[in-house]
Amino acid sequence: MARVIVDVMPKPEILDPQGKAVTGALKRLGFDGLTVRQGKRFEVDVEGDLTDERLDQVREAAEKLLANTVIEAFDVRVEQ
Repeated sequence: MARVIVDVMPKPEILDPQGKAVTGALKRLGFDGLTVRQGKRFEVDVEGDLTDERLDQVREAAEKLLANTVIEAFDVRVEQ
């Protein structure tokens, strides 16, 4: 069984209030110089062989369901 990771992040031009809140909290705790953008991570277990077609299915699932592609970008990678 293969594991595919889908990372979803707000597009750079989109405001990220959660990331901004975490960045502010880190600064108050003394962690200067750190900026956070908050996203989502999905771990997708693929039964059987991980073929190009199956990887394309994961990409399609990410585009249609896991990410709101109007405001989010996603990256699909195979976990080793």
